[in-house]
Amino acid sequence: MLDGLRQRLDAVGLPFRALLLSDALMLLAMMVARVAVPWWIVHEGGAGHLALYAVVQAVVAFVSMPLLSPLGDRYSKRLLITLGLLIFAAEGAVMATLATLGIYHLWLVIVLEALPVIAMSLILPASLSIAADLVPAERFADALALQKSAQAFGRLIGPVLGGTALAVSGTAAALWLHWVMVLAAAMLAWRIPSIARHPGAGGAKRWWRDLRAGLRATWSIPIERGRIAISFLVMVCFTPAVGMLVPLKVQSLGLSGAWLGACEAALSLGMLAGALGVAAWLADYLGRYRAAIGGIMLEGLALALAGFTNNPYLLVICYAVTGVGLAMVMLVGQTHRMLAIPEDFRARIVAVSMMVMQIAGTLGPGLAGIALTSIPVREVYVVFGLAEFVFAFGYFLVPRYREFLALGHEEVRGWYGRQFPGAFRRAESDSDLPMSGKS
Repeated sequence: MLDGLRQRLDAVGLPFRALLLSDALMLLAMMVARVAVPWWIVHEGGAGHLALYAVVQAVVAFVSMPLLSPLGDRYSKRLLITLGLLIFAAEGAVMATLATLGIYHLWLVIVLEALPVIAMSLILPASLSIAADLVPAERFADALALQKSAQAFGRLIGPVLGGTALAVSGTAAALWLHWVMVLAAAMLAWRIPSIARHPGAGGAKRWWRDLRAGLRATWSIPIERGRIAISFLVMVCFTPAVGMLVPLKVQSLGLSGAWLGACEAALSLGMLAGALGVAAWLADYLGRYRAAIGGIMLEGLALALAGFTNNPYLLVICYAVTGVGLAMVMLVGQTHRMLAIPEDFRARIVAVSMMVMQIAGTLGPGLAGIALTSIPVREVYVVFGLAEFVFAFGYFLVPRYREFLALGHEEVRGWYGRQFPGAFRRAESDSDLPMSGKS
């Protein structure tokens, strides 16, 4: 197994290995903060503060993702990733200082934590599409699996480090740890080769036309339109179930912050297991189509059980199973989507999908927060998990989705452009026309 992993790493090349290390450290840092900040908010302000925090963060992401993501198709992705990580680091230093001094104010925390959300609007579209720039097409599937494995490793170790820091030294120590790792990730990101980009003329007008072109192309592709609509409903349930409800569930059982870290680590361990082979085995056994939909159903059932149980060990197992389901969904569908989208539209179409998911990320925590005012966290959790399971059946209605997932990696490359050429011609035509006279 180790020899096979070494061969895959050698095949993708040194530049991509720098990206893998940067991604792993970035996710390490993010997961440390994901454990520390909500735990701080829950203990200082309770469920109401946490619900408001989650909603505002989702709103900021909804606004910033479509505004900033078109930059990934026009500027150096290395520059965008590094800049985003440096914003992370600056905010992390301030947050760690506040925690060290014992200063807590909800809106100050919300404003500061909005900066990493904005930074991720620069990082995510560039990070998700840069693999296609750094490795040859025949290695893209391996590269994406390695990237997901590196990210899953960060997601696995980060909560363990964060939970340990919380249990041993408190919130301030966890946030300083977060800051150190973000700086290291930024230094590694700068070692990624800078792919030449031509931003062209037009400034804000060109940026707006790029954004509108991405929206138009996405709407013109029936598979993308249908998939995003169902994914929106799924994410309304999934976002709070793996976000704001986790620390509330742990607190409701009277457990320590170390158990919150264990839950987050279990989710990441499941994702890592999926990325290292479980998801591929299930996709081969079930077929990509059933594996992609079954992964979401598995998530919903596991999260419903997480809400229902009072056993902390079973709770941790539920999050591990959820992680496997999430890996199935990401690895089965994302590789195909990235290969199918024309290269110069990748960041823009990914950004549209993320924008819709951020709307769901705003609505989900808001609905959960409203429900928590009159219903215990256990019942709220079960309802959200079961609703995700039911919404997964909607993917059976997405046109040509089975046909799309049945294609091989070589067949699917550029498939959107061949099957729906008008979507990209109209989008590019709209992008090149002057703003005047356009509605």
